Amino acid sequence: MYDVIIIGAGPAGMTAALYASRSNLSVLMIERGAPGGQMNNTAEVENYPGFDSILGPELAIKMYESAIRFGVENAYGIVQGITDHGEYKEVCTEDKNYQGKTVIIATGCVHRKLGVKGEEEFAGRGVSYCAVCDGAFFRNKRLIVVGGGDSAVEEAIYLTQFASEVTIVHRRDELRAQKIIQERAFANEKISFIWDSVVEEIKGNDMVVTGVQVRNVKTNEVTEEAAGGVFIYVGLDPLTEPFKASGLTNETGWIPTNEMMETTMPGVYAVGDVREKGLRQITTAVGDGSIAGQQVFDFIETQKDQQAVK
Repeated sequence: MYDVIIIGAGPAGMTAALYASRSNLSVLMIERGAPGGQMNNTAEVENYPGFDSILGPELAIKMYESAIRFGVENAYGIVQGITDHGEYKEVCTEDKNYQGKTVIIATGCVHRKLGVKGEEEFAGRGVSYCAVCDGAFFRNKRLIVVGGGDSAVEEAIYLTQFASEVTIVHRRDELRAQKIIQERAFANEKISFIWDSVVEEIKGNDMVVTGVQVRNVKTNEVTEEAAGGVFIYVGLDPLTEPFKASGLTNETGWIPTNEMMETTMPGVYAVGDVREKGLRQITTAVGDGSIAGQQVFDFIETQKDQQAVK
C-alpha cells in the first residue's frame, strides 16, 4: 500500500513525486516509457526559469534525478483504470494492480492526427509528429509542416538544419505561435508558407512520402506539393481513456480539477497537460505537480485525524 501512486512521469508527475517523497510519503511512479513526457520530443526549451536554453531531454533527465532522490519507486506499465475502494484506490495495469491511499494522474497528452488518407499508411515512412526524433532522417529534403501554433513553428525552425526547404501549411491567414517564434520563422530563408489551406491527402509510393494534396479553404482550389516528409502539429488529445469509466473526464476528454488539483473522486488528483486548463507548458505542469504533491500529504493527514477520532 503506497501513500500515493503517480501515473505518468512528465514534468508534472515528477514534480509531484518530489514534493510527496520529501514529505516522507511512500511514492510509486508508473510510466509507460522514458521519463520526461513531451520534453523528450522538444529540441530546445527557452522559457523555463533558470536556463537561457536547454535541450528537452536534458531537462527531463535533471528533473528525473531530482524527483527520485527521496526514495520514489518506479514501475513501467500501461494503466487500464482506477477503482475507488473508499479508504484506498486501486490502479490496474495490463499485468499488475497497485494500491494507494491517493492517486495523481499525470498522463499528459499526445499530438492529434489529421485523419487524412495516407497518414496511417506512411506513419514512420515520412509522416512524423516529432521533429527532434526524426528530423535527421530528412536531410536535404523538402518538408511540409502542418499547423500554426508554437509547436508547429518551433519544429519547422528546428527542421531547417536538415531540410533543403520547409513549408508550413496553415488553415488560417496568420500564425497562432508566439510573436518571437513567428519572427524567427519569417526571418528564416528556408521557411515558406501556404496560408488558408489544409492537407487533404498524403501521397507516396510503396516506401516513402512523395508529397501532399492541399486544398485552399477559401477558394477550394486543390494543388499538389512535393515533399519528402510531413510533420504534423494540429493540436493535442488527452491520454485519459482509462479514466473515462470513472467519470473523471469532461466531454472532450480532459480532466477538470479545482485549484488544488482535486478531481471529482476524493483522493484522486490530476496535474499537467491532462488537466482542463488554458496554458499547457512545462512551467504550468511543474506548478500543478507541486500543488498536488502537497495536497496528497494534507489529504492523508486529514484521513489519519478522522480515523483517530473514530
